Formats: sequence, structure tokens, C-alpha cells
Amino acid sequence: MSPAAAPAVDATEIRRRTRELLAAHPPATTERTDFLKARFDAGLAWVHYPVGLGGLDAPRSLQQAVDAELAAADAPDNDPRRIGIGLGMAAPTILGFGTDEQKQRFLRPLWVGEEVWCQLFSEPGAGSDLAALATRAVPDGDDWVVDGQKVWTSSAHVARWAILIARTDPDLPKHRGISYFICDMTDPGVDVRPLRQITGEAEFNEVFLSGVRIPDSHRLGPVGEGWKVAQTTLMNERVSIGGSRIPREGGMIGPVSQTWRNRPDLRTHDTHQRLLTLWVEAEVARLTGERLRQQLVAGQPGPEGSGMKLAFARLNQEISGLEVELLGDEGLLYGDWAMVRPELVDFTGRDAGYRYLRSKGNSIEGGTSEVLLNIVAERVLGLPSEPRNDKDVAWKDLSR
Repeated sequence: MSPAAAPAVDATEIRRRTRELLAAHPPATTERTDFLKARFDAGLAWVHYPVGLGGLDAPRSLQQAVDAELAAADAPDNDPRRIGIGLGMAAPTILGFGTDEQKQRFLRPLWVGEEVWCQLFSEPGAGSDLAALATRAVPDGDDWVVDGQKVWTSSAHVARWAILIARTDPDLPKHRGISYFICDMTDPGVDVRPLRQITGEAEFNEVFLSGVRIPDSHRLGPVGEGWKVAQTTLMNERVSIGGSRIPREGGMIGPVSQTWRNRPDLRTHDTHQRLLTLWVEAEVARLTGERLRQQLVAGQPGPEGSGMKLAFARLNQEISGLEVELLGDEGLLYGDWAMVRPELVDFTGRDAGYRYLRSKGNSIEGGTSEVLLNIVAERVLGLPSEPRNDKDVAWKDLSR
């Protein structure tokens, strides 16, 4: 080790630093945001990130030691469900492709939760085939002028920033003429409109971009390499959706298992067999997710996250369907059809009807199940790729 190199950080050192943080900023008497900022500055936000960016260049596995110490002290967290897009998608992309200035500007308020992020990827004509997107970004001096429409944008109504992909060269094939930007959602020309869903809520939005000016300093990665940058975002998105850490009987399987135990009058032989099967599948998925997180310690997420997201969608839909059937007439009730624009999705804190309806979107959001099956087939199983006749055709020449 060279004289200038920092000493290795192990579990003992991590615990020492965490206790120093708690002693200097007692959670009971420190304002929540101040505590979170101090935690970030101490390198205990995400320990595997670089020093100065909320981390300690430590193994990702040591984050568990930090979290355990903070939980025991009843320290506040950063409400990760509310800022999940920032944590799970924007942050790793900025870390991988951002400039030093971008990392310093965006990562701290993102992690603390002072700035919420959204994702401007999907379009009315470019969902499953995302690379067909038509939103244009045209250079104008030191800025880019963006025009287009995005759709199914979670949290756009509360977001301060967005990760955005737009077409910068229509003369190139669709995957090669895309660039990646950070968009200020408060800028003139950004129009966010609610999309009411089958649940009655408007959790998603459509976003219209009309002459929005984005400085070139808010571009991530080289011009024309936005698709490469977007792959980092998408792979992390699928891990964050399908591979989140949950306890046994966490997630959708918990409420239906509890109903089974508490309501023997509802039981039938058929529902018993189906519940047993789904319980085992949910536990297998949970343990597979744990193995996936352990693999992340050694590197970046791979296509395995697509398999986890596939399982998440199928299980949620089957479990919620069983729950509605188990409840019989009660399963037809629906608590609240009010049109609200929530900041987060709460599957387990709502009634069975909500879970049943909301889970229908799981096989669409974060990559459709059909697209993810292709990814698993090609990148995990090594099967031949599907024929793609438009791969080398300029985007402007594609039929639409």
C-alpha cells in the first residue's frame, strides 16, 4: 500500500464511524435532514460509493453493519420508497457516467431526499421498443432544445429533476442517435399532466416538453451514446424493482397468508393448495433476490435482474388474484376511488382490491414481461437473438 492510500475499511471500522456519527448527531435531538446530511458526509449513506460522495470505497456488504447500528439507535432513514427512482436509477447512472461536477451537485441532495427524481424514457410510440423514441434534442449554442412527449412517468408531479433520453441524430440507426440528459422539471416548457389509472389514482403522468433548454453541462456521457448510458439505468431499475430486500412473508404474500390464518371460515382445499404453492415461490424469489444482491457486491447489475423483475410481476398478479378469490364477496369491495396523486405506491397498506388492480401494471412498468423474457433468453440462456431488420436503418427512414 502506498503511503497516500487510505486504510482499508472493515466492519469494525464501519461500526466505529457509525457510532461516532450517532454520538455527534443524536437522532432524538437532531433534525432529520441535518442527520441525513451528516450521515452522507461521514460516508455512511452508501458505503461502496467513493469518498466524498456519500461512501468510503468500502465493500457494499458492509452497508448492513451501518444500517443495523442506525436501526438500533432509531435513526431516521431517507424514506427510500419516496425517492426510489433517484436512489435506484439516477444515482448509479450519475456515478457511472457523470462528471465530477455532476456527482458533487446531484448525489447528496438526491440521497438526502431534498430533490426527488423521475424518469423520462417511455413515449406513446416508444415503450417496449424504447430505442424508437422520437423526442428530439437539438444543439443551440451551449444548450440543447428539447421537444417531445414522455408517458408513464412516476413521480413527475413531485420531481425536481429527471433523467431523460432524447434523439440527437435522426440520420443514425435508432440505438446510435440517442443522448442522455438531466432535465430540470421546473424549467419553462415542462408540462406534467396526470394519468388516471384503473386504481382511481394518478400515480403516473404524461410529460410534454416544448422548447425546453438543457445546458450541455447536464448531459451524461458522450453525444450519441445515450443508449449505452440508459442500459445502466434500466439494469439498475430492474434490480431495484425485483430485487429489493424483504423479510420472509414480506410483500404481497404477507396479507394473504395473514388472512388465511385469521379467517378459517374462508378456507377451501383449492385455495390452500394454491397458497402453499405461491408461498414457496415467493420464498424462492426472496432468496434469489438475496443472492442477486450478494452478486452486486462484486460488480454492476447484469441481466439477472430482468429475471427477478419477471418473477416479481407474475407472483404479484397471481397472489393478489388468489387473495381476492379467498375473500369471496369481500374481495369485490374497494376502499377508495378518489382521484389522488400519491408520492409513492403502498401495496401492503391497502385493501385486496387495490392490490389486485395495481399489480396489473407490474408486467408493464420497468420493462414489459415480453421484453424481459427476450433479455433472459439472449443474455442469460445464450439463445439466438430475434431477427431485427431495423437495426442498421437510419431512424428517420423507419416506418412509423
